Amino acid sequence: MMMHRRKRKSVVFLVVCALFIGGCASQTSGETNAIEAAKEKVETLGTEPRLIATSPAVAAICDRLELDLVGVCSTSVSTIPERYKELPDVGTAMSPDMEVIASLNPDWILSPSSLRSDLEPKYEAIHTDWAFLNLRSVKGMYQSIHELGEIFGKEEKAAELEKEFQDFYEKYKTVNENKKHPKVLILMGLPGSYIIATENSYVGSLVEMAGGENVYAGTDQEFLTVNTEDMKSKEPDMILCTAHALPEQVTKMFQEDFSTNDIWKHFEAVQNNEVHYLTYELFGMSATFEYQKALEELQTILYPDTQNEVQKGE
Repeated sequence: MMMHRRKRKSVVFLVVCALFIGGCASQTSGETNAIEAAKEKVETLGTEPRLIATSPAVAAICDRLELDLVGVCSTSVSTIPERYKELPDVGTAMSPDMEVIASLNPDWILSPSSLRSDLEPKYEAIHTDWAFLNLRSVKGMYQSIHELGEIFGKEEKAAELEKEFQDFYEKYKTVNENKKHPKVLILMGLPGSYIIATENSYVGSLVEMAGGENVYAGTDQEFLTVNTEDMKSKEPDMILCTAHALPEQVTKMFQEDFSTNDIWKHFEAVQNNEVHYLTYELFGMSATFEYQKALEELQTILYPDTQNEVQKGE
């Protein structure tokens, strides 16, 4: 395969949800055309496309779709599927090694859309195709799976995965319908600071699926920076804390802030011991196939008297 290529247009998977989920918008004609064009490109290659997955979540999707890769990301906090463990290491999700990636001569680079602004210019520089998957929600993940299936000839496998989700969701969406839905403040921590997670983030979408009412709902932003006075005005029933990275450091940071920052003492959620630390492996930045376990954990927090009801959506 020749190393030099003309610059090619990317496909970006940013559809929020698919036709197969009730109440969601279908693909626009532009998105459909982009997927058809990408599919044609893959078919004209004449060989299996050379794919690279730059995040653990994306690698897991490729594994479930039985897609072969030529390179995969490194990670110290997640598990890379066994089939990819001997592949060249292309660096971390947030800082992929572009020299290594270019040397692998990929046809497509697959990454999460949350990193698009950082990574797109780097991908443009090596003249390859790329796709940014919408992993900001479970529904977005399955839409991306659907589109990957179309493009790379894995429609049957994608349909199997979609059906698994449909079967679960049809049962699960009624589990908390008639319960009192708590008002929730979600804090996403980084060492030394934190931001508010809205319903447009992965953790926010899980809380929404579970019936929790995000006190910062109604924005088109994924994360917000808000002062504690404004948070106090929302008076959440509970506060959920998760981490963007380095979970042990972030948990210690939260605990210290809650104990030393006087304004937190005035929050009813703090007074009522309703501050909860979510499991990092289940509540990261990107949607994963562990979402059912995440929902089970949320059930024990949001509805402690009915925590067993979420098992497999039953």
